[in-house]
Amino acid sequence: MVPTRWRTPEDAHQTTGLIGPNAVLQMLPVLEQAGGAALRDQVMAAAGIFTPPSDAGLMAEAPAARMHQALRRIDPELAPALAWAAGVRTAEYILANRIPRPAQIVLRLLPSAIAARLLSQAVARHAWTFAGSGQFRVVAPLVFEIARNPIVRGEVSDSPLCHWHSAVFETLFRRLVDDRLRCREVACCAMGDPACRFVLLRG
Repeated sequence: MVPTRWRTPEDAHQTTGLIGPNAVLQMLPVLEQAGGAALRDQVMAAAGIFTPPSDAGLMAEAPAARMHQALRRIDPELAPALAWAAGVRTAEYILANRIPRPAQIVLRLLPSAIAARLLSQAVARHAWTFAGSGQFRVVAPLVFEIARNPIVRGEVSDSPLCHWHSAVFETLFRRLVDDRLRCREVACCAMGDPACRFVLLRG
């Protein structure tokens, strides 16, 4: 049995309307690198966030969602790349702090089909870290959905917006399953779809 239990706050999966603080914390250095303290503070203020959240436990999903949405309003051209960079940082934090090292080693040694199934099961058990009150579902080991995704709730777009989520999934699965995997969002709640759908394909 592969030890894929992540080290997480006790009973966190039972909460609603909460999300992992890395939805905000990993965005802050990305904003600062892209536009200095001015851009960071502008996006935080637009989201109603005036101090960074604690990295312990969870945070309310509403201000985290407002931060991602504020970035898309303030700089729509740069927002996808910045959200992607924050997603990579989030996945790297998970790898460094949440998935035990022995589990990572075992996953890398397993055939990719088995590793993908085990990792997708672990992701589903801890979906609150990135889905908040949204409904996460594993459609297949390399296909995921988030219905009522709070990060894009209320937004309208002609193209998918969930670059942060895509980067989290791609980075985790490339590191632990197959480096050739790439994540593509093929449906998005902001486009009127019933759920945001993410597909990992070898590219």
